[in-house]
Amino acid sequence: MSDPSSSASPDVAVIGGGPAGLMAAHRLALQGWQVTLFDGSASVGRKFLLAGRGGLNLTHSEPAEPFVGRYGPQQGVVGDWLHDFGPQHVQDWAHGLGIETFVGTSGRVFPTDMKAAPLLRSWLVAMRAAGVRFAMRHRWLGFGENNALRFATPQGEVTMQARATVLALGGGSWARLGSDGAWAPVLQQAGIEVAPLQAANCGFEVRMQRGADGSAQAGWSPFFSDKYAGQPFKSVAITFDSGSGRPFVRKGEFVATEHGVEGSLVYAVSSALREAIKGNGGATFTVDLLPDHSTERVLAEVRHPRGSRSLASHLKGRLGLDGIKAALLFEVLGKDGMQDAERLAATIKAAPITVVATRPMDEAISTAGGVAFAGLTPDLMCRAMPGLFCAGEMLDWEAPTGGYLLTAALASGVRAAQGVERFLEGR
Repeated sequence: MSDPSSSASPDVAVIGGGPAGLMAAHRLALQGWQVTLFDGSASVGRKFLLAGRGGLNLTHSEPAEPFVGRYGPQQGVVGDWLHDFGPQHVQDWAHGLGIETFVGTSGRVFPTDMKAAPLLRSWLVAMRAAGVRFAMRHRWLGFGENNALRFATPQGEVTMQARATVLALGGGSWARLGSDGAWAPVLQQAGIEVAPLQAANCGFEVRMQRGADGSAQAGWSPFFSDKYAGQPFKSVAITFDSGSGRPFVRKGEFVATEHGVEGSLVYAVSSALREAIKGNGGATFTVDLLPDHSTERVLAEVRHPRGSRSLASHLKGRLGLDGIKAALLFEVLGKDGMQDAERLAATIKAAPITVVATRPMDEAISTAGGVAFAGLTPDLMCRAMPGLFCAGEMLDWEAPTGGYLLTAALASGVRAAQGVERFLEGR
């Protein structure tokens, strides 16, 4: 491929080869605009491919109202994008690339083969056919004279002028795949407001209460951490009351880590936990270890005479509690507390886990914070720099896993492409 900097300037420069950037570039090329997509890596879609290793979750099939509600404080803004490109559009788009989809038992939508690579390959073929040019190993450095785009390349620094630019540089997680948040100070220097990046869909560090005096101790006990780190809590329910009037309650599973907790149930409540930690220094959620058993049944089974059997054998035989679930009870209650039938039964239905910090942002699946919507038009153009658009995770929104992140990223790429067209056409 020839060096794009030595050829005629494109109508549109798209910087960032994730889903939002790819979607914006493809949409614009299909409308006849000359588009060059720049990325600092040797190939595009690296985080997209990694996220799809366990099965690419494209979107979710739930009704529109709860779907939009997943975007929390930004549901009004994101809901506007989804009006133009929502969950059904995502499925139609995949079908148009020759990728069939199915709806799983959880309502999540996947490619039939569960893989990301075939979809990405088909997408890139379609993009090249539409005329998109790709400039790999072009790492964006910021702006030069007359707002020219500066890039670091293996051959040295080059500059590029474009009639419009779409930045789709990702958030601040997965730095090794290019999403390092290095763009934030560059945009701030240009007068564009950026909310601080924070971990989202992330793990947390725990602080457990132990002993008769309820004293706090950082992390799990050495025994628990050594034996159970990496193991899942299956078929449990989490409850967390942030004081907003609508407590979070959901069944599912999560994982114990060396430092604390992570996994799908924890990710689903991560934004509320993170904000509570910021305000209070910690947040305590409870785990119902037997969500399909009533409190009365649990207490009756705990009180049932156990004869010569050990308490561990009794809990396993009467309630099926063993392994990591039984170990959590001991973490919370200690040896003496385990002998109190009422406390034990209550803890089985509501074992408290206190989290005091998010894990480092680079471990998170995604990030919150980013380019503030107050400084953008509805078309996602920066008011401080007309002709500069932003899309994807670098914008100040967040969502849980389950297809919501990818759907909104794609939708933001569509919205930015629409905005570029209106800008270039002078409308």
